[in-house]
Amino acid sequence: MKINAGEIRVGMLLEHKNDLWQVLKTQHVKPGKGGAFAQVEMKSLNKNTKLNERFRSSETVEKASLEEMNYNYLYEDENNYFFMEPKSFEQIEIKKSLIGEKGKLLTESLEVTVSFYNELPISVDLPKQIICKIETTDAALKGQTVSSSYKPAKLNNGLNIQVPPFIEAGDEIVIDTRNLEYIKKN
Repeated sequence: MKINAGEIRVGMLLEHKNDLWQVLKTQHVKPGKGGAFAQVEMKSLNKNTKLNERFRSSETVEKASLEEMNYNYLYEDENNYFFMEPKSFEQIEIKKSLIGEKGKLLTESLEVTVSFYNELPISVDLPKQIICKIETTDAALKGQTVSSSYKPAKLNNGLNIQVPPFIEAGDEIVIDTRNLEYIKKN
């Protein structure tokens, strides 16, 4: 699907120079002399390289068309996570490197959205919020102000995050899966 350079947004996937690029930053610039343009920073999904590209406002770029499907998480092995499509029971495997740290948040039967490009999985989106249990956390220090002090905590899935001082070991908390940050106590 062709779009104008002015419509490029962060997070979009573009087909450019025979590769698939994810937009990291975009800035619309209107210089005093000459035509307006979009300055776009992109990251290649295949080669893991970055590219800064300048598109004139009149140019069109190819937006990648993705197919999104819901899958349930099944299990993992050394290199892959395995998912099942709930209606057809078809199973797929996705490399751990594609999901990264967020893979630790996967629990049995958790529903995720998998994005496919030309029938290849390119990203896995978890629900925006997930409930986790605190395994260990440091004791809060007396005299610290509540507003700015967070302490390190280890979750039962092995992730380390920062939590407010009133959170104790054994508490259930809700975390944001996009940035792996504490939201609230459950």
